Amino acid sequence: MAKSVLKIAVVGATGYAGCELIKILLRHPETEITSISAKIDKPEPISNVFPIFKGQMDLVCGELDIKAAAKAADFIFLALPHKVSMEFAPKFLESGKRVVDLSADYRLNSVSEYETWYGTKHTSAELLSSSVYGLPELYRKDIAKAKLLANPGCYPTASILGCAPLIEKSLVETDQIIIDAKSGITGAGRTPSMGLHFPEANENLKAYKINQHQHMPEINQELSKLSGSKVQVTFTPHLVPMNRGILSTIYFTLKKQLDIKEVIKIYKDFYRDEPFVRVLDEGVFPETKNVYSTNFCDIGIKVTDKRTIVVTAIDNLWKGAASQAVQNMNIMQGYKETLGIL
Repeated sequence: MAKSVLKIAVVGATGYAGCELIKILLRHPETEITSISAKIDKPEPISNVFPIFKGQMDLVCGELDIKAAAKAADFIFLALPHKVSMEFAPKFLESGKRVVDLSADYRLNSVSEYETWYGTKHTSAELLSSSVYGLPELYRKDIAKAKLLANPGCYPTASILGCAPLIEKSLVETDQIIIDAKSGITGAGRTPSMGLHFPEANENLKAYKINQHQHMPEINQELSKLSGSKVQVTFTPHLVPMNRGILSTIYFTLKKQLDIKEVIKIYKDFYRDEPFVRVLDEGVFPETKNVYSTNFCDIGIKVTDKRTIVVTAIDNLWKGAASQAVQNMNIMQGYKETLGIL
């Protein structure tokens, strides 16, 4: 008897994350993409939207028909903008499908926090208590049982992984954490805007949403859980003129003096069994080109007196979105975690 594969629907297939999802799933040995949809002017083969798929997949991409997608697929990826997924996730769940949502709609535990930071009423707030935050390095057991998986944001993935070992061991002053993060332009999505227009973004570097970025509450929420007390980071994101990648530089004040070898050991012990976190040796620091189109998070560490500086690098479209979504799917389905992404 032929081995059955997992039938997949990708909703939001014409975005950057949707495109990367399709690339990964096409080479995944346990999956078959059977439904793709997006907000689109007219139905057309996805290979017309992204010519890279010519000869690989020519499924027609049209507006979402929830009943048709649920009938065609067993597992749903929602690669939709924030504030849109909450309209569709409940309907797929009602039809018995497992859902991985790449937006922020189910990442925050607090309804009021979501509505404050995203400026809209949450229309399926009852699902916030049952959604699972999809950072495998922290929540693997919960992810395995999840019906609704909230895939983490790109900035939070890079930030939380850089902070977790020291915070979990209560080794740093949690009111003095500073995160300086820089992202490629694809992090803002595919919708055109003046600030992302080539002449505006090229040959330019700027900070934006200083200490008021919508990913901040996500970072604070997860670090507070690790700490057991309230954590409020100072977070400054920057837009850099490259397509993809995130480099985060995180500044900590240690509660007691530790040397570099001790801190590196703490990180290597914490991530010892993690296939996608690479803690670099003393004197070696991450670069975005070394994680491009991978699911890796690279971490480098510097210690000077009581100041510890941790640098992380991820691909915002992979570990920060699509490949982490597939990593979560692998865990949810009981597949080898690295399947299709390593």
